[in-house]
Amino acid sequence: MFTFSLEQDSVSRRCVWVNGPVIVGAGPSGLAVGACLREQGVPFVVIERSDCIASLWQKRTYDRLKLHLPKKFCQLPKFPFPNHYPEYPTKRQFIEYLELYAKHFDINPQFNECVQSAKYDETCRVWRVKTSSPNGFEVEYICQWLVVATGENAEKLVPDIEGLKDFGGEVIHACDYKSGEKYQGKNVVVIGCGNSGMEVSLDLSNHGAQPSIVCRSSVHVLPREIFGKSTFELAMFMMKWLPLWLVDNILLILAWFILGNIENYGLKRPSIGPLELKNKHGKTPVLDIGALEKIRSGKVKVVSGIKKFSCGTVELVNGERLEIDSVVLATGYCSNVPYWLQESEFFSKNGFPKAQFPNNWKGNSGLYAIGFTRKGLAGASADAINIAQDIGKVYKEDLKQKKQKVSTHRRCISTF
Repeated sequence: MFTFSLEQDSVSRRCVWVNGPVIVGAGPSGLAVGACLREQGVPFVVIERSDCIASLWQKRTYDRLKLHLPKKFCQLPKFPFPNHYPEYPTKRQFIEYLELYAKHFDINPQFNECVQSAKYDETCRVWRVKTSSPNGFEVEYICQWLVVATGENAEKLVPDIEGLKDFGGEVIHACDYKSGEKYQGKNVVVIGCGNSGMEVSLDLSNHGAQPSIVCRSSVHVLPREIFGKSTFELAMFMMKWLPLWLVDNILLILAWFILGNIENYGLKRPSIGPLELKNKHGKTPVLDIGALEKIRSGKVKVVSGIKKFSCGTVELVNGERLEIDSVVLATGYCSNVPYWLQESEFFSKNGFPKAQFPNNWKGNSGLYAIGFTRKGLAGASADAINIAQDIGKVYKEDLKQKKQKVSTHRRCISTF
């Protein structure tokens, strides 16, 4: 890695040549590809806008969060979870695992560097990645390969709902929610009935709040476990032998026996099965860990879509009015790639690769993407292995050719 600096207009700038790839993002995806590159002997630089690894997990998740899938489906390449970890590790345990992972593979990100732009230089055939830090320091990284590891959940999504600014009470996104402790005795509306919305509603109820969850569209709710086995694991096993539509039907029949008819509680199921919906639209089914029982008992109220907010109240589309104290927006996240990556062939306007899984990890001119498969940590791990092998192959060939040129040059000199 070659570096030179300059001072201009009171702003410090530095230019860095990276012998290997630049990886943007130090979440699980960025760490995974870094580890696989380390195994290939390829140098790299990881850039992270926050001051820590896995900032989404460390700073933008609620306290009670656990992995929704068994740990064997969530571990990163070449480094399993510690044996003493439970089947569903807690938030703190997962962060500790990622810290151990980074230490084991000697991954040291450049923290507090936010990418402002990344563009491929056609003339020089290199990527130019420009970053800035809070103190005004700017760096331009020049590299042959660029790995986009910012993932599907880089930025929070905040819907534009009529009257929300005039509500007057607390309005937060789920990424800023930590615990229901301070909401005891309060009426809280949770907008969004995915896994986060359901779990936040459960947590609020457990702390003595009166949550109402807004279910604007249909949703699949499945038990986290069936007959003592992970529902996800059971689905993956059946997929080896049965077509997807049949697996979906079996899951829905089993869910009906265990959970009952969820439409009786205001939760409408989609017209297509949970696995098909996940594959086509990336919408993950809710894995129930207790929220449905709260809904069934009336401690969590399911309400229809919102028409508008006003001071201290919300009006629903069915005309009902609720007096509320706080709002939690469990409305999801989006990719931030379009804001900084100056490229339009590989990535679409929504910040996801245009190609479908399993061909959405490699673009042109040394551009790669990891963590955009909508298949969680398992998908990111598969991407990491593919990317590292692909880069490693070219890197080792280039290294071999350079050594041959040096050897030939030395022979010429000795002959002379």
